[in-house]
Amino acid sequence: MNVVLVEPEIPQNTGSIARLCAGTGTPLHLCGRLGFSLEDRYLKRAGLDYWPSVDLRRHASLDDLCAANPTARFFFLSTRAKQPYTDVHFAPGDFIVFGKETKGLPVALVDRESERVFRIPINDKIRSLNLANAVSIVLFEALRQNAFPGLQSAHPEGECKCHPAKPRRDF
Repeated sequence: MNVVLVEPEIPQNTGSIARLCAGTGTPLHLCGRLGFSLEDRYLKRAGLDYWPSVDLRRHASLDDLCAANPTARFFFLSTRAKQPYTDVHFAPGDFIVFGKETKGLPVALVDRESERVFRIPINDKIRSLNLANAVSIVLFEALRQNAFPGLQSAHPEGECKCHPAKPRRDF
């Protein structure tokens, strides 16, 4: 899988998503103008010490990313979509695209790609979910559909290998 953020604005969200991508071995593509510096302390803090494990890729625009991957499948998430994300049958190598926190994806893109635009069902009491939460929901559905490639369901020795002194907690 590939996670794509188009013009993300909030460093803490991008940091949390980077940590998610590090933990799942998912490349993180950042497209267009960022609302922060990649050196931002909030970005680094949200990603903690996992940044070296992030497969981070920068692109001038979403169009550039699409042009560089002409045979890839792209799926877009938007609150303006009608179909739920659970209708997608994800395959390895798919790109899952999310828009900026304040505006989402451009309306023209959502209209043009309507057959490949999906939503996370929520009630009408809020406009949308937090971007990091939305990415987590959809990425883990895509990974689940593909039997969690390269991921372990638990640490075999009962300890977390990234922090050997800290025993793994099962809730």
